[in-house]
Amino acid sequence: MRIRLYLLVLMLATGLHSWAQDATGGNAGGGYSPSDDAYSAWINGTRGRLGQMLGAPLLAKTQVGMMVYDLNAGQVVFAHNERQRMWPGAVLQVVTAVTALDLLGVDYGFHTSLCHRGRVEGDTLRGDLYFVGGFDPTLTRDDLKAFADTIRRFGIRHVEGMLVADLSMKDTLSRGEGWCWDIDYERLIPLQVDRKDEFMRVMMQEMRAAGISLDVTLAKGKLPQGCTEIYRHRTGMEKVLRQMLKKSDNLYAEAMFYQIAKANTTKAARASDASKAEKRLVARLGFDDSIYTFADGSGISLYSYVTAELLVGMLKHGCYNRDFFTRIYPSMPVSGMDGTLASRMTTSPCRGKVHAMTGVAPGLSTIAGYCQASTGHTLCFVILNQGLTVPTDAIAFQDKVCEVLCR
Repeated sequence: MRIRLYLLVLMLATGLHSWAQDATGGNAGGGYSPSDDAYSAWINGTRGRLGQMLGAPLLAKTQVGMMVYDLNAGQVVFAHNERQRMWPGAVLQVVTAVTALDLLGVDYGFHTSLCHRGRVEGDTLRGDLYFVGGFDPTLTRDDLKAFADTIRRFGIRHVEGMLVADLSMKDTLSRGEGWCWDIDYERLIPLQVDRKDEFMRVMMQEMRAAGISLDVTLAKGKLPQGCTEIYRHRTGMEKVLRQMLKKSDNLYAEAMFYQIAKANTTKAARASDASKAEKRLVARLGFDDSIYTFADGSGISLYSYVTAELLVGMLKHGCYNRDFFTRIYPSMPVSGMDGTLASRMTTSPCRGKVHAMTGVAPGLSTIAGYCQASTGHTLCFVILNQGLTVPTDAIAFQDKVCEVLCR
């Protein structure tokens, strides 16, 4: 069976821990079979402890949606309000990541191109240079130095014409739909450097530093036909994915979201294009896509709504595909060790055993990912806490759930 074969090789391929059942349904790495008395005792005990936790004072005045799924046993361990739609915060990035890997593939690249048109006379370009943005959030000044060095290697020492920023990869909206107006978020510009809308200014500085004189005007426009590409900068999927998940990086998540969007249109990419692609995956996984909304890729938007059940479905899809899992799992924060979980569960028995995304925003605290149970099995889990005045108690609740799961 395809899923069981993936489960057998996943952890062997990544070297993270040995948990997978073999292809015939037996145990691996000391794990229990669902038919074992020991496994029955574990799952009944876990359900009982989690059920008791629902009586916590925190939940008398706030809401929680939870679901835990045993990836080895192929069964739900625990569920509570798992079908209630809630605002996910940054754990929406699980949907963004899984959809990107499913649609674009693990070898996808974020590209920024340098093209020219005109004629070269001696060491002078009499024409235009086009910088075509592909919404690569990783670009730094050093990367722009490589652009300038390329121009110089072509023997060009002078440019007379225009330097054109091609921003046509996406629409002109610099903020996501449903973002709070009173918070200064990073702008969603497909051509930027060091996370700022300063690409052309820094590019001119680097060209002059490379010994290229400029008699130019700056412009914005779409790359015309007949131009020649002379350089292309590429950033791989894994680099963007790791920063996005490990640091819950909103800019990187939006860049990923617009790659999804662009793959679904020949026009300027829009958030709605990405949303449609995510809904298609949701439907393919067996969910009713009409009840979910995906307004952005980062989870900043107040207009995005998911369920714990859907996020578990996404985590399952991300696990059962070996190529996806070997990218997602090591990119997630690790309890008590790094990323947004570096300061959580530091002295807990589950330190190092939880790989999960987190989200914290006014009124909300969420977590979604994977953890290693004492049974030798890997679980995926989602906890969505809503209606909070401060996140402290919810974070403590989530960490306690993780401790129960890792027993």
